[in-house]
Amino acid sequence: MKLHYKLAVIAASLAAGRLLFYLLLGNSATEPPPRRDQGPALKVVQHVRGRLVTTQPTAFRLLHRPVLNQQPRPSTKRRKKPASDRNRNEPVFRLHTWRREEWMHLAVVACGDRLEETMTMLKSVLLFSLNKIKFHIFAEDTLQPQFETSIKAWPFSFRSQVDYNIYPITFLAGKPQEWKNLFKPCAAQRLFLPMILRDVDSLLYVDTDVLFLRPIDDVWHFLNLFNSTQLAAMAPEHEIPRIGWYSRFARHPYYGAAGVNSGVMLMNLTRIRNQLFKNSMIPTGLRWEELLYPLYHKYKNDITWGDQDLLNIIFHYNPEYLYVFPCQWNYRPDHCMYGSNCRGAEDQGVSILHGNRGVYHDDKQPAFKVMYEAIRDKMLLAFNWSGRFCERGIIARYSIGQRATGAVMTGIVCEDLAGSET
Repeated sequence: MKLHYKLAVIAASLAAGRLLFYLLLGNSATEPPPRRDQGPALKVVQHVRGRLVTTQPTAFRLLHRPVLNQQPRPSTKRRKKPASDRNRNEPVFRLHTWRREEWMHLAVVACGDRLEETMTMLKSVLLFSLNKIKFHIFAEDTLQPQFETSIKAWPFSFRSQVDYNIYPITFLAGKPQEWKNLFKPCAAQRLFLPMILRDVDSLLYVDTDVLFLRPIDDVWHFLNLFNSTQLAAMAPEHEIPRIGWYSRFARHPYYGAAGVNSGVMLMNLTRIRNQLFKNSMIPTGLRWEELLYPLYHKYKNDITWGDQDLLNIIFHYNPEYLYVFPCQWNYRPDHCMYGSNCRGAEDQGVSILHGNRGVYHDDKQPAFKVMYEAIRDKMLLAFNWSGRFCERGIIARYSIGQRATGAVMTGIVCEDLAGSET
């Protein structure tokens, strides 16, 4: 009898233990519903195909954190070639969106009535530039105080990004009056920049009738594309040699098949100062400062376009020293007077507008005149109103209208990234 009781107690104990073990195991595997005092469920943020996706789970375990660093799937898009694999001579048409501490140097020469044109050009530089700029302004004595007053009138947000020096007109070789009367007053000053600005390594020279329609940083980038011998960069005088001026009328040597235009000239001044230049006068090379006056005296009765002709002669004998950039970086009326002949401008747009032939001040090329007046006048209002034409986060947009002569710019507005206009 006692044996039966003992067996019954043991069996009951085993059954109770087994039941308890089952209950405990079942509770650990079943997720309890969230309590109301626990607050709302956590939002889980994770990468799904390279995008951040937020989900709202119906239940969660408080002791478990959501996975935030899940690796995205490998991209199937074709990777771009690294810069080292690209052709060094390939033109760069992209806008630069980074900022560096490098100063860019720009030089301009103004004489006579060129104050307004020069200030409009400088304004176009500042409207789109990304990095800091130093202006080197060469001007007649009567213009120097006017430049000083005009620049000091700029808003502080502009002046904080720019430095400037104003220099007198100086010709360091030969007779100054001869150089001053060469082609246009003071235009030959550009030939002496390597000798005057000895502390400047590289420089962009532009004529007063130039307008920048994209950051100067982009044309400055061409310096990185120079090979080991190149020391200057210019655009062709014409895209079609058989109708170009040099190929039809020049009485002196010139570069290539159609010559080059010096209205926009990028220079590595250090290389220019240190290089010897082949020439037609003596069998040995001459340094830049030794070359200029003898070259002028030899060809002074044959040149028409002054210092530009002298540069063409120099690079005719030294073609390996010149980098030629596309025509949209020096777009002139010649590119559209007899039909469009600048393919780069058709494909990529005009980067630098060069209004030679006085087209800013007559009605022969309305598109050039409208662009000049828009930057000179209309942008001045925004210039004074906001302290900068378009604030950060705002992009400039051109309003283009159609006329019989083609597309012209009829106005400029600021447009924020969301699309609302200001």
